[in-house]
Amino acid sequence: MLKYKSIAVPLDTSKFAELALAKAIGVATRNEAHLDLISIIDTHQSNYYGGLSNGNLVNSLVEDATEYLTELTSQIKDKYGLTDVSTHIRFGNPKTVIALDFTREHHNDLIMMGATGMNTLERVMTGSVTDFVTRNAACDVLVVRTNLANEPGQKNRESLSNKDEPGTSRTKETIVKT
Repeated sequence: MLKYKSIAVPLDTSKFAELALAKAIGVATRNEAHLDLISIIDTHQSNYYGGLSNGNLVNSLVEDATEYLTELTSQIKDKYGLTDVSTHIRFGNPKTVIALDFTREHHNDLIMMGATGMNTLERVMTGSVTDFVTRNAACDVLVVRTNLANEPGQKNRESLSNKDEPGTSRTKETIVKT
């Protein structure tokens, strides 16, 4: 039986990234796999930030990503008992970081990612990260489009203390039940 050993989950705080994490927790648990949570600061969109030359801006982006990943890791360990979880922050183009660089460096055999974190205009202008990854990654890629009930993704916010079931991911003071 095929067992995945190392699962990469790119996270951008979008609904579909959160759904991918929820499903990745289940896959990692069933396969006793390592989970790599990745946040990528897109240096190719630096014009949106007024350029990444501003040290305060870079520090703020890194701090936000670190806080987000730390909260998710804590919840995964506390609620689901997964202890083989690592967090990573990378700079660069998310397409190439996910499909080419990170997964090769970390020997991931599965990428679980959301269908898209971009709006329509961003997809037209830059192309979908998910499309690029599915075409170029050397490992398997599972694109998550549905919640845990296999219904099209939608968010229901509930307090952290109200849910004990796998498949929820936390953002700030709430979790997202999928």
